[in-house]
Amino acid sequence: MSDTEEVEQVEEEKPKPKLTAPKIPEGEKVDFDDIQKKRQNKDLIELQSLIDTHFEARKKEEEELIALKERIEKRRAERSDQQRIRAEKDKERQNRLAEEKARREEQDAIRRAEDDMKKKKALSSMGATYSSYLAKADQKRGKKQTAREQKKKILADRRKPLNVDHMNDDKLREKAKEMWDWLYQLESEKFEMGEKLKKQKYEITTLHRRVEELSKFSKKAAGGKGKVGGRWK
Repeated sequence: MSDTEEVEQVEEEKPKPKLTAPKIPEGEKVDFDDIQKKRQNKDLIELQSLIDTHFEARKKEEEELIALKERIEKRRAERSDQQRIRAEKDKERQNRLAEEKARREEQDAIRRAEDDMKKKKALSSMGATYSSYLAKADQKRGKKQTAREQKKKILADRRKPLNVDHMNDDKLREKAKEMWDWLYQLESEKFEMGEKLKKQKYEITTLHRRVEELSKFSKKAAGGKGKVGGRWK
């Protein structure tokens, strides 16, 4: 017989132990329902605590969200007020600039109108002065007019009106310069004529003196002849 078979035979010969249910101690009975209820209550308490913690965190988040929205709205309102104030200031500045521009344009228009009026008066005065000069010259000379004076009179009679109402500033300046050059030329001619007249007067006066001197000399020569024997020498 092998060793294995011997071990199996010895084990079969050993008595098997008897299994019995554990004894419940006498006295208080174990209430499994109560234990189960306590466990459920504990679980409910823990669950309620978790729920309360969750809702508190949620409430805190909502409060923070509301505070954030309020800050955003406040900043938005402040930004809107700043933009409104800036827009009002810009509008006031634009209105002030527009008023200043309108005032400057009005002043410029008044100044241009005054300048135009002065220019028109000056041109009219120049034309009237020249016409008056020619009229006085005609009255003094009468019919004793030279060919040059007659030509001037004809040109003055043919002179057209100034007609400067429709002219702008540049045209008026050109017209004024043209009239000034013309007047300057006339004054130059007047001066030349005056100098020529002075020279002619001087020559006439000199000739008169010579004639008078010759006349006196002739009279003296005639008076110096004495009578000799009743005859003129």
